[in-house]
Amino acid sequence: MFGLGFGELILIFLIALIFIGPKKLPELAKGLGKGIRDFQNAAKGLSDELQDDINSPSKKVADATQQEEEKKPEAPVENKESNQS
Repeated sequence: MFGLGFGELILIFLIALIFIGPKKLPELAKGLGKGIRDFQNAAKGLSDELQDDINSPSKKVADATQQEEEKKPEAPVENKESNQS
């Protein structure tokens, strides 16, 4: 976890316990956890949005091409028998 060993984590926890106090430490940890979770959700949302934007131009081109093909009028088919008379 971030290149920290078990001994370093215990030391950080003890220093935090001394400076913050046993009553405030759980509240601080809860707030920190919520902040990290919110950041991860925001990062995931941004990543999903960017991925959609990357994939959508090709879909937009395909949709536009299909719409153009639907708009084109069909060429009239001439009846060969009527021209021979």
